[in-house]
Amino acid sequence: MEYSVKIDAFEGPLDLLLHLINRYEIDIYDIPVAKITEQYMSYVHTMQELQLDVASEYLVMAATLLAIKSKMLLPKEEELEELEEDFDEEDPRDELMQRLLQYRRFKEVAKDFEERDIERGYVFTRPPQDLQSMEIEAQESRELSVSMYDILSAVQKLLKRKKIQKPLKTRIARQEIQIEDRMTDILKDLRTTRKKTSFFELFPVPEREHIVVTFLAVLELLKQNQIIVEQKGNFDELFVSASQGGEAGEE
Repeated sequence: MEYSVKIDAFEGPLDLLLHLINRYEIDIYDIPVAKITEQYMSYVHTMQELQLDVASEYLVMAATLLAIKSKMLLPKEEELEELEEDFDEEDPRDELMQRLLQYRRFKEVAKDFEERDIERGYVFTRPPQDLQSMEIEAQESRELSVSMYDILSAVQKLLKRKKIQKPLKTRIARQEIQIEDRMTDILKDLRTTRKKTSFFELFPVPEREHIVVTFLAVLELLKQNQIIVEQKGNFDELFVSASQGGEAGEE
């Protein structure tokens, strides 16, 4: 069973690199290429393992990182020392650093515009809202603390914990699981318990197919604002709860 899905929260390879730089508190002016390449490739491999349709731009960036890493590992030739008087040797990381700095500036400007738009919402009059809609807006604002990269990182830990291997040959016919059915089951369980549930408890079955379908179901529920994913602090465990939206799968 194969799934092809486009995740809007992944804004591209530069966004992933910037996320890794912030996560591991790396100096953007002195990027340890070996470390950042290892972490980047780990995320790409996880997306491929989850059968997500990885855009070609992610693979191009992966090739770029490997090329930079190779250049930095090459020994300096003695002949180049004679040319140092004419020009300085360029750092192979410079172009990537400039692209990241420019992307970060654009992202900060976009965030500034978003904050200004929110501030303007308090200045201009708006139609009356009931308490339920105000509660939903407050819950949506808390979702910003957890990014798709945090969820993907949690799935990485899950795959390592379960130690899932490639499926062995078997004659037992497997039963295909529909994403819509899994969405309904997740939302039903969350509304029944009426409390926050650990993200890992959504994956009780250690089979690859079940994990992939559950992961895609969680992403779709997030997109529809059916559930809320929260995290108390950086690297802490993720918790999932049902929002005030309608039932999943309703027409």
